[in-house]
Amino acid sequence: MTVPVLFAASARDWQNYAAPLQAACADLGVKIDLQRQPDDAAAVQYVVYSPDGGMTDFTPYSGAKAVLGLWAGVEKIVGIPTLTQPLARMVDPGLTEGMVEWVTGHVLRHHLGMDRQITNQDGVWQPLFPPLARNRSITVLGLGALGAACAQALRALNFPVTGWSRTPKDIPGIDCLHGTEGLDTALSRAEILVLLLPLTPATDQLINAPALARMPKGAVVINPGRGPLIDDTALLAALDTGQISHATLDVFRVEPLPQEHPFWAHPQVTVTPHIASATRPETAVTVIAENIRRGESGEPLLHLVDRTQGY
Repeated sequence: MTVPVLFAASARDWQNYAAPLQAACADLGVKIDLQRQPDDAAAVQYVVYSPDGGMTDFTPYSGAKAVLGLWAGVEKIVGIPTLTQPLARMVDPGLTEGMVEWVTGHVLRHHLGMDRQITNQDGVWQPLFPPLARNRSITVLGLGALGAACAQALRALNFPVTGWSRTPKDIPGIDCLHGTEGLDTALSRAEILVLLLPLTPATDQLINAPALARMPKGAVVINPGRGPLIDDTALLAALDTGQISHATLDVFRVEPLPQEHPFWAHPQVTVTPHIASATRPETAVTVIAENIRRGESGEPLLHLVDRTQGY
């Protein structure tokens, strides 16, 4: 039996995903009819979806068993009123690996003082000796798949790592905190703060002036999570006073970051263009194919979104 699957994503994604996805499904014993413009919308069983594909009305796909997201973030999806089908977000092993590499690289960059070393090329001999990793406290906000993997990688380098999440978590080697009191403690330890929270009404501008004031003076903020987690005005003020010594930001409330935004010119801000990690077709198709197989076998789908929580 052939399973009708709608691919509701960009033309570029179609080029990158179509053949690998069909092959991944075939490897799992599922034959799919992958379509971009189905003749019979009601017959579609699964919708592979990203918001940049332009589709916003899920009403015609009344027979769909699930919508399978291509993106890790779902804040642009969960609010669509016609999306009543089960929604699975993308938890991609390749995306996780890429995020671990980016986060670890920038944590080490700030820990070792690499910026200062690289820019000091004026012939002045100025040795810089950072503390050992065991004496630099890292806090990771968000302990989902990405946050947990990054926290464990940093712990493996001997950093003391505090993690914070909305609900209790237990990760070996990580001091896992939760709740309001736990957040205050996590921030107070954050010599380097890594933000990997989902964007929800509860996390929008979570890193505001009071939160930044709780951090150790001279701390570093690294944000590869979601731009609106940070109150930009409060962060700029904290940078200007020295409360925060540097911010490395990969995501922003408006993307691309407007040329007139003060982050571009601020000497203590590093801007990267949303490159911390990306969903990679070669690994993402296995996640989508497995969920289609599960749906056809009557098994629970992986990575379902809790609409009440927004992720």
